[in-house]
Amino acid sequence: MLLWNFNLLADNPQFFLYLTLITAAALVVAITGHEFAHALIATQLGDPTAKRLGRLSLNPLVHLDPLGTLMLFLAGFGWGKPVPVNPYHLKNGHKEGMAVVGLAGPMANLATAGLLGLLIKTELVAWRFPSLLSYRLSSGWDGEILLANVVTLAIFYSIILAVFNLIPVAPLDGYNVAVGLLPGNLSRSLARTAHYGPMILMMVIAFGWFTGFSIIWDILRPIINVLSLLLAGRTF
Repeated sequence: MLLWNFNLLADNPQFFLYLTLITAAALVVAITGHEFAHALIATQLGDPTAKRLGRLSLNPLVHLDPLGTLMLFLAGFGWGKPVPVNPYHLKNGHKEGMAVVGLAGPMANLATAGLLGLLIKTELVAWRFPSLLSYRLSSGWDGEILLANVVTLAIFYSIILAVFNLIPVAPLDGYNVAVGLLPGNLSRSLARTAHYGPMILMMVIAFGWFTGFSIIWDILRPIINVLSLLLAGRTF
């Protein structure tokens, strides 16, 4: 997101700082809930690894991945620090267990977006995507607008994390979900692509940077807007 507004750093550094701070607050909400859900479900399914390593926590500092967070700041999609899981400790089989653990993060994000969306639907908080115009009109640090901006961005990033992470490409959650749920031959075929997943994702992202056409965003945006309409009654 900040990548789209980087020109503001020179034109209006105060608003750029404001945008950075509210984006950080929204990301803390979205990423912490996502990664905590992975750790919680893995622990409940019998694997103590995440708990032993301090990941069964709502402390955002243990869940932020530097590159994934930077990508969310700059481009609007990214990831948190992967929760360590030993699949052979999980109940009901390692593939099926990993599918459940993988699904937990996106589902937590949708639950977060839904709970925050209730504030929007009941009009306790306004739906307000941050803009330079509203910042100027409100003198920048109006409490109600600040809260509205953070809540709106938290819904935005929560839905993005849910949808983006369900893409069935390693190391995203959707890969583990698909490997665990697909029938044998398809599951094994997908598993063989794991080593190429990060390279595929980076190539797709780089293509968007250099061409101005984001394959991921242009495909995901209608899905994100449908979910946003259902959960918050608004679209981006």
